[in-house]
Amino acid sequence: MVEWGGEVVNSRANGRHTTTQMGSGHFAEDGFKKASYFRNLEIVDSDNSLSSVRDISTLAENTNCYDIKSSYNNEWGTHFYYGGP
Repeated sequence: MVEWGGEVVNSRANGRHTTTQMGSGHFAEDGFKKASYFRNLEIVDSDNSLSSVRDISTLAENTNCYDIKSSYNNEWGTHFYYGGP
């Protein structure tokens, strides 16, 4: 298993949301030229060889603040958009 992630720390009192953006500040649905993305995901195995990643699971814990959307195509391989305002 390989995991990666990101976080925005909210240190405001009383649970008020910070103004810090995740990624570009756009939701994943805004897509190319707006949302942040990773593409052509690969992992390095124990032989130091690259392998393309195929199926990934994604999780966004607070989709009112940020989200993630994964996909696959021949040009970008496995990729995902992410972010939020």
